[in-house]
Amino acid sequence: MGIHTYFQSLTDLERIIRCPGKFKFQAHSVSEHSWKVVQYAKTLADIEESNGATVDWKKLYEITSSHDYGEIFIGDIKTPVKHHSLELRAMLQQVEEGMVAHFIEEHIPDEFKPIFRRQLREGKDDSLEGLILEVADKMDQVYEAFAELQRGNTEKEFIVMYRTALIKIKGIKLHCVDYFLQHILPDLVREGTRSPIDIEGITNEALSS
Repeated sequence: MGIHTYFQSLTDLERIIRCPGKFKFQAHSVSEHSWKVVQYAKTLADIEESNGATVDWKKLYEITSSHDYGEIFIGDIKTPVKHHSLELRAMLQQVEEGMVAHFIEEHIPDEFKPIFRRQLREGKDDSLEGLILEVADKMDQVYEAFAELQRGNTEKEFIVMYRTALIKIKGIKLHCVDYFLQHILPDLVREGTRSPIDIEGITNEALSS
């Protein structure tokens, strides 16, 4: 009982492997993913600030570091499945949020419950911080899929992951997205030129769609 239970539960995120059921040259846990999302978000937020935006850093750190905590209860569900329909996505989110709420109610001391409800909430929204989280989350999807494609992994799901993440990022109107598309993504694509998979072609198709 108590906050100890929350701290102890974080280890479970190390055991949940992303994109389950598919061959991978390198597996990534949800815990690793969450750490990388925080790193991406810090730089994305710096880019926004350099363009005159005001960033709520406390909110940003809270929502990026905890954005996948609910997967302790439902596991990592593949993106194509999760987003198959708005109805399914809403149902999964309802289940996840309900189980997180039950965990807080059962294990977190009363004086900290409002804090945990805020920190473990769904962080993706139309605020600057919520949009940065969305971009950072999809950037890690790009990098995970790219690493597999670069090594010649022909699993179709990684092409789908890479393409859909780029399309999602492209549609978010932020300065950091412009910077990613103009300065970071070209470097990534150049690194993939030796891959037997046409990463440049997939990238160009995704950005033009």
